[in-house]
Amino acid sequence: MIIWIASVILLAVVLLLLIRHFNNAKKVKPPPPGIAITTTTATKGDIGIYLTAIGTVTPIYTASITSQVNGLVIAVHFKEGQLINKGDTLIDIDPRLYTATLLQAQGTLERDENLLAQARMDLDRYRKAWIGEAVSKQVLDDQEKLVLQDQGIVKIDQGMVQYDQLQVDFCHITAPIKGRIGLRLVDPGNVVQSAATLTLAVVTQINPITVIFTIPEDDLAQVQARLRVHAKLKVDAFERTAQKIIASGELLTLDNQIDTTTGTIKARAVFDNKGDTLFPNQFINTRLLVNTIQGATLIPASAIQQNGQASFVYVIQNKIAFMRSVTPGVTNAGSTQVTGLNPGEVVANSSFDKLQDKIAVTLPVPAAAPVVPKPAAAATPGSSAP
Repeated sequence: MIIWIASVILLAVVLLLLIRHFNNAKKVKPPPPGIAITTTTATKGDIGIYLTAIGTVTPIYTASITSQVNGLVIAVHFKEGQLINKGDTLIDIDPRLYTATLLQAQGTLERDENLLAQARMDLDRYRKAWIGEAVSKQVLDDQEKLVLQDQGIVKIDQGMVQYDQLQVDFCHITAPIKGRIGLRLVDPGNVVQSAATLTLAVVTQINPITVIFTIPEDDLAQVQARLRVHAKLKVDAFERTAQKIIASGELLTLDNQIDTTTGTIKARAVFDNKGDTLFPNQFINTRLLVNTIQGATLIPASAIQQNGQASFVYVIQNKIAFMRSVTPGVTNAGSTQVTGLNPGEVVANSSFDKLQDKIAVTLPVPAAAPVVPKPAAAATPGSSAP
């Protein structure tokens, strides 16, 4: 009897296990979760075509001042790094020697002018006497030539006076341009020579100022096309890391020949430099805006993938990623112009190592907007707060 009962219990347990096994086999396994990605939306906007290069800040004018006379420096009127105007006094050289020479030349001129006046008076007398046949024609002719000789002597004297006056003026050195003067290179008491190459001061114009940079010869045609229609091409100057714009100007001109060693052509841009942000001989990064594409389809450059020479993106539709070929164009500030995509379409921007064509994806859940508490209603007059 006991054996029979144990057999029934064992049979019931086996039957129960078989039923549970068949029930589990009938259950459908849930689909695997989609790949979690981040997305971005294609937008419609304008994007600029830029050419970037390294440039050198170059003053429009640089004046290296040297002495035109020999002499002793008696005064230096500028301070190092001073902003000066055209005509400001810079250096004085002892003018006494040249003043004395000028005075001598002026005396010689005064004497010869009086001799010329006397010769003209005599000529007038001889002409009257010749009319009355008191003198011969030869005497009259000789006097006329004597007057011409005295006129030549006076011109020589006038030239000497002008020359000596110029030497005196050279002793008073003034600024030829407006700009900033450099470090002092000569002190009072130094003797300077006109034949020497000693530079007394250097003045550079800093406002406005120019930047010289290079353009590849392959891009020369599109720049020239814009210049032919008299377009003003904007040029931005960036600091060394090329992250911050420090000045903006416009393209002034191109050089007249291509450098065959580098395959580039020099270009000059002008900047007003009112804040003195650009300094002569400074190296900067330049960005030339050649043209602007209007109404382009733009997506982040990070959303575009490469398969050999082909470019593609993953377009997200109904939480399914579809591979689509696109043609990238201009890239600027992380955005790329593409064709083959419409504004408003959503594309994947992460998890590219897991994505495939027609694969399910999981989109990020947008963060809930914070709840802003409503202000309490103001109590009406005569009512009491609870």
